[in-house]
Amino acid sequence: MVLTSEQVPQTDAQTLKSKHKKQRQRNRPRNKRNRQEDSQPTTQETSVNVAASAMPGNAVDAVATEKTRDQIMAEREAKKLAKQAKKHKTAPTPTAATPAVLTTPAAPATKIITEVEQTTITTKLTTTTTTKVQDAVASKTTQPAAVNGKDVEAGEKTREQIKAEREAKKAAKKAGKGGGAKVEGITQQLADLKVAEKAPVAASAAPSTTEADQEKKKPALSKAERRAIQEAQRAAKAQVQTKKAQPAAKTPPSAAPKEPKLRSVSPTKAATSSSPGKCPANTPNVDCRVKLFNHLVCAKEDSQFINDPLVHPSIARLGVQYAKRTVVGSNARCIAFLHALRQVVHDFETPAKKEFGRSLDAAVKHHVDHLHKCRPLAVSVSNAYKQFKNQLTQLPADVPETELKELLVHFIDTYMENQIGKAAQAISGFLQEKITDGDVLLTFACSSLIQFICEEAKRRQVAFRVIVVDSRPGCEGQELLRRLHATGIPCTYVLINAVGYVMAEATKVLLGAHALLANGYVMARTGTAQVALVANAHNVPVLVCCETHKFSERFQTDAIVYNELSDPNQLVRGDKCQLSNWAAKGKLLPLNLSYDITPPELVSAVVTEVAILPCTSVPVILRIKPDIGY
Repeated sequence: MVLTSEQVPQTDAQTLKSKHKKQRQRNRPRNKRNRQEDSQPTTQETSVNVAASAMPGNAVDAVATEKTRDQIMAEREAKKLAKQAKKHKTAPTPTAATPAVLTTPAAPATKIITEVEQTTITTKLTTTTTTKVQDAVASKTTQPAAVNGKDVEAGEKTREQIKAEREAKKAAKKAGKGGGAKVEGITQQLADLKVAEKAPVAASAAPSTTEADQEKKKPALSKAERRAIQEAQRAAKAQVQTKKAQPAAKTPPSAAPKEPKLRSVSPTKAATSSSPGKCPANTPNVDCRVKLFNHLVCAKEDSQFINDPLVHPSIARLGVQYAKRTVVGSNARCIAFLHALRQVVHDFETPAKKEFGRSLDAAVKHHVDHLHKCRPLAVSVSNAYKQFKNQLTQLPADVPETELKELLVHFIDTYMENQIGKAAQAISGFLQEKITDGDVLLTFACSSLIQFICEEAKRRQVAFRVIVVDSRPGCEGQELLRRLHATGIPCTYVLINAVGYVMAEATKVLLGAHALLANGYVMARTGTAQVALVANAHNVPVLVCCETHKFSERFQTDAIVYNELSDPNQLVRGDKCQLSNWAAKGKLLPLNLSYDITPPELVSAVVTEVAILPCTSVPVILRIKPDIGY
């Protein structure tokens, strides 16, 4: 049987001594060190309690007289646990293994606990107290350590940490106002502010905790600093993109003397390595290109895509002619395209288990893409291709393939006859009434329709003469001059810089057109707008001759939105020209535009096969004949 210290009878002297001891404990200053000493029972004291509980008789009385504060605290905790167990009705029931507990009449109100329960409660109290102390110490930046036999108080460390954090915040605010240059200095200052310097033992015992605290002490970047970092990153990305945009073939440092030789490469050869729709860089320096003209289409090499096995030989031959500019003029290009298309239809064979119309449409589309890569399609060619596609969708399904080919060939012949041949005759008929004896007709560049009109007037034996205005670099007016002179028409040939001197002699200005836009603007050879402007200044009527198959649904008010760039080498006149070595000069790219835009205010009327109309009537014609618009 085990008796607790409360059940052992005590003398008056012992009772008085214990009362004095309790009074001294109450009056003891409750500082942090005393609380830790009181709340942390040592292992030796715990073993003494267990041994005391196991001592019988008088030995128990001897130990009870030396009862420590830990035993008192253990007894109080046992009472609290007993009360809680009674409340929740979870009090343990006595078993055979539990020894009987006896009470003495001297202390009927005291609580008697067994040896096992007392040991368990003491262990729990020791573990709980130790865990609380360790958590409190770990929550601080530095652990309490003994310096010269004395403990470093936790309150002083907390104050130093607070001061360090305040200094860090102030430094971060100053760095945000002054820029991001002081961030590294602030970080260094925070690293120097270590409380562990006062306790080197604790710092060496917990290096990971000190590093984690330093990570937390780093101030957050301000908005200005983050913005500066983002700008630096964007600048770095821009530099990388600029380096990637430069030509892949760069001269190595060892081959510096050969650099002029690499720059003298023909721009047409450089065009083969680039995409068909974008202008290639003629020099290793890409900065020579003006961004305003980056979207314009450049000239292609003569032999580009000539070995494509899926391209019909007639289309391949036509593509080379387009690239070499041996076939020029809207009508000439359209007629050549229709002839090549007729040959493609004649030689086409429908694949197995395929429909004739759909398979032919796919094949023709591939051929048209090939022509567009060689040179951008004219508006007349685009409209002809559109009409051909509409005809393919209307082919009957229960007709043999040979008959379908005959229908398509007949459509192509009819289109050329009506839209080009008869349209030219109708336009010439309208203008023959306007041409009289003594007229001086002024025209620009070369137009097959203007040539037909002049030859028809010559057959009518009208006495007139023609002034041919020409411009470099194409000098197409020389071809028109040769043809008119062959028919016996008196002609005068001048360059465009002299148009102001000869305009006073002209009675009418006849101009051809590459296309007529939906907003009334005329797209024609470069220089047409200048001739129309001079004619308007001299009050000379300007008549634009244009068939309806050249009408376009596109709106355009300047020559920059859509245009075609010719070969810049055409502007070089010879070895003595200042542009002879333009490819070797940095940041220089000659601009050779193929077409310009003439506003409707400078055009008196547009002569079509329908009638003589103002430029603003183009939308009406497109609505009447919706199948001709592109």
